[in-house]
Amino acid sequence: MRPGGEFFTSPTHPGQRRYEALRAYLHDGEAAAVVAQRFGYTTAALNSAVRDFRAGGQEFFLTVTPGPKSAPGKDAARARIIELRADGHSIDEIAVALTADGLALNRTGIAEVIAEHGLPRLWRRPDIVRGGPRREVLPRAELLDFSQLPDRSATTMAGLLLTIPDLLALDLPALVTAAGYPGTQVIPAVNYLLSLLALKLTATRRVSHVEDLAADPGAALFAGLTALPKTTALTSYSYRLSHAKQAAFLTALDKATLNTGLATGEAVNLDFHAVMHWGQDPALEKHYVPSRSQRTRSVLTFFAEDADSHTLLYANADLFKATQNKEVLTFADHWHTVTGHDPKLLIMDSKVTTQPELGKLNARGITFITLRARTPKLSAALHDLLAKAWTAMTIARAGGKTRRVQVIDDPTATLSSYPGTLRQIAVAGLGHDEPTILITNDLTSPAKKIVERYARRMNIEQRLAESIRSFGLDALAGAVPLNVDLDVVLTVLAHTVCAAMRRRLPGYATTTPDILQRRFLQTSGEILNRGDEIIVRLNRRAYSPVLRQAELPTVTVPWWGNRRLSYQFT
Repeated sequence: MRPGGEFFTSPTHPGQRRYEALRAYLHDGEAAAVVAQRFGYTTAALNSAVRDFRAGGQEFFLTVTPGPKSAPGKDAARARIIELRADGHSIDEIAVALTADGLALNRTGIAEVIAEHGLPRLWRRPDIVRGGPRREVLPRAELLDFSQLPDRSATTMAGLLLTIPDLLALDLPALVTAAGYPGTQVIPAVNYLLSLLALKLTATRRVSHVEDLAADPGAALFAGLTALPKTTALTSYSYRLSHAKQAAFLTALDKATLNTGLATGEAVNLDFHAVMHWGQDPALEKHYVPSRSQRTRSVLTFFAEDADSHTLLYANADLFKATQNKEVLTFADHWHTVTGHDPKLLIMDSKVTTQPELGKLNARGITFITLRARTPKLSAALHDLLAKAWTAMTIARAGGKTRRVQVIDDPTATLSSYPGTLRQIAVAGLGHDEPTILITNDLTSPAKKIVERYARRMNIEQRLAESIRSFGLDALAGAVPLNVDLDVVLTVLAHTVCAAMRRRLPGYATTTPDILQRRFLQTSGEILNRGDEIIVRLNRRAYSPVLRQAELPTVTVPWWGNRRLSYQFT
């Protein structure tokens, strides 16, 4: 045998090994069991290869495998990953250790390596338990001593400080006082609330992720602290707040929202939202979760938004199945406390309340527009009507668009459990196969106005989804570590702040919160300490021209010891 001949006697490439095995069996006539043993196959696997070969699978060395040919990063870190995983470390912990070793790899790559070796994933444990590579030690959270603040600090959260003028316009300290939120010996109530609000405004999904921004100078300065409180402190604080305090806060916030023109209050859209629970053994009722198309353990929340400006006005997570039908009256009482009178118009779907509760709204003089369930009998009756019974009209839609619909207006409809008669408007052409049935106690407004009012409300699910995506309202895990009732109130506050901020940005009057977060609130920069004045210098980005044209006033911040805040651009 000449040098190199061993390549043909000891094949290592899978394609070559299959070729030599087939040649020995088909050409040389060796027994299948002998060939299979010599080349490392089972007899069944060899027979399968023979079958494929005879069917046309005769390419051995030209096979092209899709995807990358190699993954140097994963290959270099593979042994270290398996070593750390064998020691019981989670993916997050392994990522930290690899970075320290100069083998940085993202969590997806680490998960793929672990899966390739048939090992299950482990989730991150508390630092005190895991005993492996630790995150940086965060500074103690306490009131910021501005005399110790450096003259210049780099921050990735400079854009978060853009919301302070809007918080001052709403008079956040007065809102906290009105709610009676408690503080601690170290951190006042305003600073605690600002710490939680910072997570919402920066799209930090869970309170347990506070370490991602706790030590950032911009986030700390926003709250007036040396650092944001850690997870345990924030979750413990949330459980000190009763529902009565949340209701008082929303009352004060709605008054400020109306006074600043962020809402008109002429009409209010109402809807429920079920927040799915991801942990184990939750003491929660089952509700229908649209994103999963099933009933599952979840927290039922109730939202109210201004129909004209789409600003959130109210939220409540202190709900149960037995009382959820009465939430519409609870909101009416809330609005009476805010304005001194009942709401003028409530717009909702058929699931929000029941017919007897609609009767109570009517008795209080509250106008409502809602849906009537399409029963087979009702649908059949509409189909039996002649074409001339329908009246054609063009209704306005969001964005200046219009839609052509057909309407039947019946002012004397009755319901089985509603005391009296109602106005029923059947609308064909709203995007459903069957007509939409509206019922209302408004007997005087034109049908066109009523249909347009409800048509604008039909996008409330999309707008709630935008808030949920922007403010992490659906991020419930474990044993629900953050009080959900407080979480929805913070969502209303964050949504209101974003609504106020976008009014100051040219061309952004109707944009969604997630766009504000991505383009403006996540801007990096510098913090300049000038004694009685704090200057936030924003780094240049693609959307900096918008900020240059925006109204960025110099304001005095009470939780900074009445120091002034101003803005500059690099």
